[in-house]
Amino acid sequence: QVQLVESGGGLVQAGGSLRLSCAASGRTFSSYAMGWFRQAPGKEREFVARISANGGVTYYADSAKGRFTISRDNAKNTVYLQMNSLQPEDTAVYYCAADVGSIWNYWGQGTQVTVSS
Repeated sequence: QVQLVESGGGLVQAGGSLRLSCAASGRTFSSYAMGWFRQAPGKEREFVARISANGGVTYYADSAKGRFTISRDNAKNTVYLQMNSLQPEDTAVYYCAADVGSIWNYWGQGTQVTVSS
Protein backbone atom coordinates (compact mmCIF):
# COMPACT_ATOMS: atom_id res chain seq x y z
CA GLN A 1 0.00 0.00 0.00
CA VAL A 2 1.03 3.56 -0.72
CA GLN A 3 -0.49 6.66 0.83
CA LEU A 4 -0.14 9.98 -0.99
CA VAL A 5 -0.91 13.44 0.34
CA GLU A 6 -0.71 16.52 -1.88
CA SER A 7 -0.22 20.08 -0.72
CA GLY A 8 0.71 23.46 -2.12
CA GLY A 9 -2.33 24.34 -4.17
CA GLY A 10 -3.99 27.71 -3.99
CA LEU A 11 -5.05 30.83 -5.85
CA VAL A 12 -2.54 32.60 -8.05
CA GLN A 13 -2.69 35.27 -10.73
CA ALA A 14 -1.91 34.50 -14.33
CA GLY A 15 1.83 34.46 -14.88
CA GLY A 16 2.49 33.36 -11.32
CA SER A 17 4.02 30.23 -9.89
CA LEU A 18 3.16 27.48 -7.47
CA ARG A 19 4.99 24.43 -6.20
CA LEU A 20 2.97 21.35 -5.39
CA SER A 21 4.24 18.66 -3.08
CA CYS A 22 3.18 15.06 -2.64
CA ALA A 23 4.33 13.13 0.40
CA ALA A 24 4.34 9.36 0.12
CA SER A 25 4.36 6.64 2.72
CA GLY A 26 3.88 2.92 2.96
CA ARG A 27 6.47 1.50 0.57
CA THR A 28 10.03 2.22 -0.41
CA PHE A 29 9.59 5.52 -2.23
CA SER A 30 12.69 5.15 -4.36
CA SER A 31 11.37 1.94 -5.92
CA TYR A 32 8.54 3.38 -8.02
CA ALA A 33 7.79 6.10 -10.50
CA MET A 34 5.57 9.04 -9.66
CA GLY A 35 3.33 11.28 -11.69
CA TRP A 36 1.11 14.32 -11.64
CA PHE A 37 -2.32 14.55 -13.22
CA ARG A 38 -5.01 17.20 -13.24
CA GLN A 39 -8.73 17.44 -13.72
CA ALA A 40 -10.48 20.64 -14.69
CA PRO A 41 -14.21 21.17 -14.12
CA GLY A 42 -16.23 19.24 -16.68
CA LYS A 43 -13.17 17.57 -18.16
CA GLU A 44 -11.50 14.21 -17.84
CA ARG A 45 -8.41 13.72 -15.76
CA GLU A 46 -5.27 14.28 -17.83
CA PHE A 47 -1.62 13.43 -17.50
CA VAL A 48 0.78 16.24 -16.63
CA ALA A 49 4.20 14.78 -15.82
CA ARG A 50 6.03 11.64 -14.80
CA ILE A 51 9.35 10.98 -13.08
CA SER A 52 11.21 7.69 -12.83
CA ALA A 53 12.01 5.99 -9.54
CA ASN A 54 15.51 7.43 -9.31
CA GLY A 55 14.53 10.79 -10.77
CA GLY A 56 16.69 10.40 -13.82
CA VAL A 57 13.94 10.34 -16.43
CA THR A 58 11.07 12.77 -16.75
CA TYR A 59 8.24 13.08 -19.22
CA TYR A 60 5.75 15.90 -19.73
CA ALA A 61 2.48 16.54 -21.46
CA ASP A 62 2.79 19.13 -24.20
CA SER A 63 0.80 21.58 -22.08
CA ALA A 64 3.42 21.34 -19.32
CA LYS A 65 6.63 21.41 -21.33
CA GLY A 66 8.76 24.45 -20.67
CA ARG A 67 6.59 25.66 -17.78
CA PHE A 68 6.33 22.79 -15.29
CA THR A 69 9.11 20.78 -13.68
CA ILE A 70 8.65 17.51 -11.86
CA SER A 71 11.26 16.46 -9.33
CA ARG A 72 11.59 14.17 -6.36
CA ASP A 73 13.54 13.89 -3.14
CA ASN A 74 13.78 10.24 -2.26
CA ALA A 75 15.28 11.05 1.14
CA LYS A 76 12.08 12.96 1.96
CA ASN A 77 9.66 10.60 0.19
CA THR A 78 8.30 13.58 -1.70
CA VAL A 79 7.63 14.46 -5.31
CA TYR A 80 7.21 18.06 -6.46
CA LEU A 81 5.65 19.90 -9.35
CA GLN A 82 7.03 23.38 -9.92
CA MET A 83 4.58 25.31 -12.07
CA ASN A 84 5.61 28.59 -13.66
CA SER A 85 3.85 30.97 -16.04
CA LEU A 86 0.49 29.69 -14.89
CA GLN A 87 -2.53 30.46 -17.00
CA PRO A 88 -6.27 30.27 -16.29
CA GLU A 89 -6.47 27.07 -18.32
CA ASP A 90 -4.19 25.44 -15.73
CA THR A 91 -7.00 25.71 -13.19
CA ALA A 92 -7.77 22.21 -11.99
CA VAL A 93 -7.51 19.76 -9.15
CA TYR A 94 -4.00 18.33 -9.26
CA TYR A 95 -3.36 14.75 -8.21
CA CYS A 96 -0.18 12.83 -7.63
CA ALA A 97 -0.07 9.14 -8.43
CA ALA A 98 2.29 6.24 -7.88
CA ASP A 99 3.17 3.58 -10.42
CA VAL A 100 3.78 0.56 -8.20
CA GLY A 101 3.92 -2.50 -10.40
CA SER A 102 0.76 -1.42 -12.23
CA ILE A 103 0.15 1.85 -13.96
CA TRP A 104 -0.99 4.58 -11.58
CA ASN A 105 -2.50 2.32 -8.98
CA TYR A 106 -2.28 4.75 -6.06
CA TRP A 107 -3.67 8.28 -5.96
CA GLY A 108 -3.71 11.23 -3.61
CA GLN A 109 -6.81 13.20 -2.69
CA GLY A 110 -5.92 16.15 -4.90
CA THR A 111 -5.12 19.80 -4.35
CA GLN A 112 -6.95 22.70 -6.00
CA VAL A 113 -5.05 25.13 -8.20
CA THR A 114 -6.92 28.22 -9.34
CA VAL A 115 -5.37 30.73 -11.72
CA SER A 116 -7.11 34.06 -12.07
CA SER A 117 -6.86 36.20 -15.17
